[in-house]
Amino acid sequence: MPARARPASSTATEVVPQEDVVHMMPGLQFNEALSWRAGKAIPVADLLRRLQTLSKEMRDMEQEENERQSFTRVAKELASPNLLSHKDKGVKAWTAACLVDILRLCAPDAPYTEQQLRDIFTMLITSILPALSDPSNAYNVQHTYVLQSLAQVKSIVLVTDIPNSENLILFLFTSFFDILSGSSRSSGEEQLPKNVEYNMTSILVTMVDESSSLPQEAVDTIVAQFLRTDPRVIGFSHGKGKKNGIVDENQSTLVLKELPPAYNMAKMICNSCEDKMAREISKYFNDVIVEASTSSHQHRRNSRDMDDVDDSAFGPTEDDMKELYKAHRLLRELWRACPAVLQNVIPQLEAELSAENLQLRLLATETLGDIISGVGAAGPPPPPVVDPAAYPQVDLSGWSESSQPINLLTKPRSPQSFPQAYTHVYTTFLSRRQDKSAIIRSAWTTAIGRILTTSAGGVGLSPSDQQRLVEDLSRMLNDTDEKVRIAAIKAVATFSFRDVIDKLGSDGSVATTGSVLSNLAERVKDRKHSVRVEATWVLARLWGVASGEIAAGNEQVTDILGATPSKILNAAYVADLEINVLLDHVFFEALVPLSYPPIKSKVAKQSNGDSQRVKDSQTSGEESKSLDPDKIRTERLLLLAKSLDERASKIFFARCAMQAQLSKYLTAYLQSCEDYNNGVMDKNEAQIKDRLSKLINELAKLLPDQSKVSADLWKFAKMHDRRAYQLIRFCMAPESDYRTVFKALKELTKRIETLPAAPSGLMDTLTPLLYRTSILIYNKSHVPAIMEFSRTDEKSLGSIAHEVMKDISSRTPEVLKAHVSELCRLLQGEAPGPDKPNDAGAVDDLKACAAFARKFPGEIPQDQAFIQAMTSFALRGSPPETAKHAVSILMASSKKKEALAKDLARKCMNNFKYGSTGFLSRLAALSQLSLLAPAELGTDSDAIVDIATKEILLQVRTTFDKGLERYQWAANVDEECTAKCWALKILANKVRSHGDAATLQKIAAPVYTLLTTLVSNEGELSVGNTTPPNHKSRLRLTAARLLLKLCVSKPHEGLLAPPAFNELAEVAQDALFPVRSSFLQRLKKYLAQTKLPPRFYIMPFLLAFEPDEVLMAETVTWIKSRAAFFASLKSQQVTGTGGRTQPASKASTVLESVFARLLSLLAHHPDFGDSAEELLDSARYIIFYLSTVANEDNISLIFHIAQRVKGCRDVVSTSTSPDSDESEPINYSERLYVLSDLAQQAIHTFIDAHNWSLQTLPSLTRLTLPRSLFTEIKDHEIAINTAEKNFLPEGVKQSLELQVRIALRKPKSGRSKRKSEGGDESLKAKKAKTARSLPIRDGKKERKKVRASGKGESWDENADESEPDVVRERGSSEVRERRRSGRVSAVASGPGKSYAERDDEEDERELEELNEPNELADDEDEDDDNDDDDAEPQASDEDGDVAMSNPEDEATMTDPEHEDLPTPPTSTAKSKSTTTSKLKAIKPSPSTRTSSRAKPPPPAKAAAPPKAKAAPASKPKAAAKTRPAGKPALKTKPAPAQRPAPGRATRSRGAAADDAGGKDPLGSEEDSELSEAADSE
Repeated sequence: MPARARPASSTATEVVPQEDVVHMMPGLQFNEALSWRAGKAIPVADLLRRLQTLSKEMRDMEQEENERQSFTRVAKELASPNLLSHKDKGVKAWTAACLVDILRLCAPDAPYTEQQLRDIFTMLITSILPALSDPSNAYNVQHTYVLQSLAQVKSIVLVTDIPNSENLILFLFTSFFDILSGSSRSSGEEQLPKNVEYNMTSILVTMVDESSSLPQEAVDTIVAQFLRTDPRVIGFSHGKGKKNGIVDENQSTLVLKELPPAYNMAKMICNSCEDKMAREISKYFNDVIVEASTSSHQHRRNSRDMDDVDDSAFGPTEDDMKELYKAHRLLRELWRACPAVLQNVIPQLEAELSAENLQLRLLATETLGDIISGVGAAGPPPPPVVDPAAYPQVDLSGWSESSQPINLLTKPRSPQSFPQAYTHVYTTFLSRRQDKSAIIRSAWTTAIGRILTTSAGGVGLSPSDQQRLVEDLSRMLNDTDEKVRIAAIKAVATFSFRDVIDKLGSDGSVATTGSVLSNLAERVKDRKHSVRVEATWVLARLWGVASGEIAAGNEQVTDILGATPSKILNAAYVADLEINVLLDHVFFEALVPLSYPPIKSKVAKQSNGDSQRVKDSQTSGEESKSLDPDKIRTERLLLLAKSLDERASKIFFARCAMQAQLSKYLTAYLQSCEDYNNGVMDKNEAQIKDRLSKLINELAKLLPDQSKVSADLWKFAKMHDRRAYQLIRFCMAPESDYRTVFKALKELTKRIETLPAAPSGLMDTLTPLLYRTSILIYNKSHVPAIMEFSRTDEKSLGSIAHEVMKDISSRTPEVLKAHVSELCRLLQGEAPGPDKPNDAGAVDDLKACAAFARKFPGEIPQDQAFIQAMTSFALRGSPPETAKHAVSILMASSKKKEALAKDLARKCMNNFKYGSTGFLSRLAALSQLSLLAPAELGTDSDAIVDIATKEILLQVRTTFDKGLERYQWAANVDEECTAKCWALKILANKVRSHGDAATLQKIAAPVYTLLTTLVSNEGELSVGNTTPPNHKSRLRLTAARLLLKLCVSKPHEGLLAPPAFNELAEVAQDALFPVRSSFLQRLKKYLAQTKLPPRFYIMPFLLAFEPDEVLMAETVTWIKSRAAFFASLKSQQVTGTGGRTQPASKASTVLESVFARLLSLLAHHPDFGDSAEELLDSARYIIFYLSTVANEDNISLIFHIAQRVKGCRDVVSTSTSPDSDESEPINYSERLYVLSDLAQQAIHTFIDAHNWSLQTLPSLTRLTLPRSLFTEIKDHEIAINTAEKNFLPEGVKQSLELQVRIALRKPKSGRSKRKSEGGDESLKAKKAKTARSLPIRDGKKERKKVRASGKGESWDENADESEPDVVRERGSSEVRERRRSGRVSAVASGPGKSYAERDDEEDERELEELNEPNELADDEDEDDDNDDDDAEPQASDEDGDVAMSNPEDEATMTDPEHEDLPTPPTSTAKSKSTTTSKLKAIKPSPSTRTSSRAKPPPPAKAAAPPKAKAAPASKPKAAAKTRPAGKPALKTKPAPAQRPAPGRATRSRGAAADDAGGKDPLGSEEDSELSEAADSE
């Protein structure tokens, strides 16, 4: 480089005297002076020229070719202070270049003293090498040369020979790292060359390698570089007040494509000097840990007098913990960069895992977890993006990790397998799963989640190690502490979709018990709401992302995640308001997001090119060029509905049904808000405020935190934002398409959030209500796609599309208006012909069209082609239900109904012959014509009845093996059985459509006789018992369900006499599970819709011995839900049977008032026995009733009813038992008295078990009993004797107390302990113990006389040995042939046969949960095409709105007191069909009702005539003992002359007798709370 021109102080050139020149050997030729005397300085320019000349000459010289002594003078002059401390930077730079050449040429012995070396290296390290930070420096070449020489020749090692050179070494390290870190920051400046970085690294490696010991500050500087990847670091310090190795804060904001140069240099140093750096780093960590431990011990010494303080409470100070945190973050990065240097530190971490101090243990657990995962100081990578609204959806076949964004600092990276390198430490780490602290277990759970997601830092895990971690993660999901469960859920959330399928899916699917995904699904119903929220969102997002692969038919994804929506929606059965709100958000934000797919992507723009085209992963070719968002969204909805199990499907359709119901209330609320007008009203101010207040209270019951919801709704009303009102109406209007609803929701949300007057959190209240009332699922935009899927069965969605279409037509038929013509056109093309069958899906389309036609008959086409198509369906449709629905369409919409009905009936009857083509369809058509067009049929009606009876019912064409069981169930029904079922419907429909009350008895009596005969004879109608066994079960079920359907109408219900009612009730105990289950399902449905009178509520209580746990649990839940619903009606009015409005005071006590009917039913039950053992069986029914209905508020009323029964006589029947071996009459009144005493004793025991007290009923409470079952005792003396007599045999009281106690401990649903409470999976493997024999009805032909001396059945295998014999001796085998109901006999079909008992801990848990909130009941619509009403003469049809059994939901379904409020969805509306508009509910005349009672439908066997015989004085083990005078029979019932004891305010027997003998205990018809219209007179 040319020297700079500088002015010379003298032009004379100083020449070295000749006497100073020595004889020159081959070597250095330079002979100019480089030093000067004081005052005669060499000009800078000359000095630069000389130094350049010298440097050039020495640079070309080699060490072995020159005489070393020739460098002596030059070396001496170069080390002079004049040059080393020269002010000119150029002089220093050239001097340094010459010096490094001298050191190179004279190596290994430097020609300098220790002081000279110190001066030389001080100048090099402090002046020359730091100048490398500026590559633009004029002398950068010389600086680089110096660096290169020091690195290559390694002359830098001379620094280590200089005494006290620690400062120089430290300065060298800090300056080099600062230079490199400055280079990484100067992005706009010239960067350092790579060779400079390499040479610097080489110099420092040499220094570390050659130094006997490095300064601690130098070690700190090296390790500090690893924290440059930590965005949280602001510096690094060690010791007290010492700060070195400053790290730039700007490093935290960088997203680098490569690691910082300073980081790489430190990494190279550590990897090049593993042993030495391992010792230094170990010493460093020892110092940090020892200092923290010393501080902890000091705290303990200062607290010796604090005996009550746990030692674990004392730990490192806050400053010590900061140092520990930094040190442990450093360990993470050191493992990623140079794991060998941690060989002495890892054992220290293992020791920390067992530390007593919680903070140290937690720190070690987190650190080791990150080390194994390859997570560095920058922290873990961000969680994968799981967007359920993304489109196109994830395609696993094209999945690539490289396509995901990568951050170099956070990408997990482990250079070696930690489990293999440190096996013992890894094992110790895994043992932290059982740490006593939930905080440690939470951190450990997070750690193993990272290990799995990163595959141990990319190194990979062995199959056994991975399987163990997955199993551990599964266990953590069931941990007893909610923090651990949340940590496990969040760990699952960090898995990518591919990892969920490959890693977690290998452990099992969502439906596989014990798997990670199954346990995650169980957390959806966790007791802690925070856990539920996390689990539900994770599951929902996973399914949302997986839905594309599921729709594409990926079997692996379908098997693993297909059941996810069912697990989520089944949480609604918990009946928790917070869960319901959570499900609202999850459904419309994750399962089927509102923004899915992006609305703007309706048509891909060709002008944007292929790169801008939205590609549908589920389509190909031309379909990807033009996408239909409505079809894509509909596909997602149908896929969701298809994946639901039976219980979840009920929830899905129930929530869809709730939209139409709740929208009425929200509409009324908006109207009230407008009337309220922000408090400014011209008139009716009090009425408007009261109306608005009631509506707000009703809406608030739907959400948690009702006070906040109520306040928010009031504030919204006071805002008086008319635009917001209109937007909400847009959301609920059936005319709105999906885009309109979506934009309205979006605008409303933005409007509420930006309005100054809107309170904070208002949208949190409105959003769930909007989700429930907006027409988002059954939207008219989805109808074309649903119809297309139903027609094409694309992606196997045809079946569920038919079902959804059917539900839309019944729930919100308004949305079909725009598409009904297309639906009719499709049906017209699907019509069958002589040689062409109809499509299989036509029955669902017809049902949907029929439901629409009933509500909008004018919208149905009237052309001849459509009528001909419907006629073809009626004559040739398959299955027969198609004919039924086709007739419904014609009768509802045709203007020529009379002519069509006659013509169609004649075509059906013409040449009718069993087995002919379409004979089943013609029967179905005749059945529907009998219901919808009875007047039009005229005289043809009798011919139709003849076909049904003579041609079908009375014929037996199917033969069967006599060796088969006499009564069984078959899944497949043959043509003869199907024909008989339709024949029965013809007869029942004829009665249902008969509108003349005067002749109703005459028309209905034969039909009722036929149906009750089928019920009582278990489906046998022929005299010779030739009916096939599989036919009998179907016929009995059909008859029972038809009786229920007939009783929906008030006049028809009155024709069902009490004996026939009792026979019908026994169907609930049928021996075949499908029979009793289907019957109960229909019964619960009608009761929930308030179609049946209250007396039918006693039938579900016959399930006290039900062996199927699922049916039992559903029934218990349903009863409790109805009880909660009735309890919410105390201040309201409800609509009862036939549209009757009854005061809430009566409606709210429905379940309590039917207790008298239950006792009457048990008195006439064939299993009744008067021995102590058999009475305990009857007590089971009473206890079952009490456990589901009784509470502290109504127990006194129930007790009062039990007392009143004892003051009446039985009027149902007083006959000889048909199965009796003797002609001894049965005194049913005495049975009532026995049951009354038994019930009272059970109630007292129940009260004692719950620590309740009996309260005196108000004097105005006038309770009456139904006249159809009870009559007063005319004789006053008999009444008194009956009231005072104890009818219970000895030993019953003690056994009853034991039975009540065990019943309260019995699991309510047979389910295992909640996993959220720490229940281990092993609980599911416990052996089931036989609880007792089960009362499943098994026929009357095997009934035998109940002997008083007969022994009962085994009820509890674990009964204590000290129990009386009356309980322990009930296990004898002869009882199995003695039970009338055959409940111990083997049941041919049906899932459950016995109860599985749980351990004591579970029983105690159930006892604590006895009064917890009720769950959602399963009373939604069932899918039964064979028994579907198309029109109900006196009530709404079966396909009408379904009343939810959720107490909170049903509370909103009642109208408080305002006649202008929307009609409650549970009300029974009159049919709008033109065929039934003339039929009115006419109350039968007294003579008709008397006749119906006097001549009930005859049973299967004729009963003996009643005998006027008094009750026997005594019977073996049956007659009750008369107590001594003045001594109470029961401890809680005082004698006549005594006053009731405090807290047990009961009526005396004398008072009861007075009521029974002197007053009419039945009361008038108007006052009776228990009588129905058909019974009261």
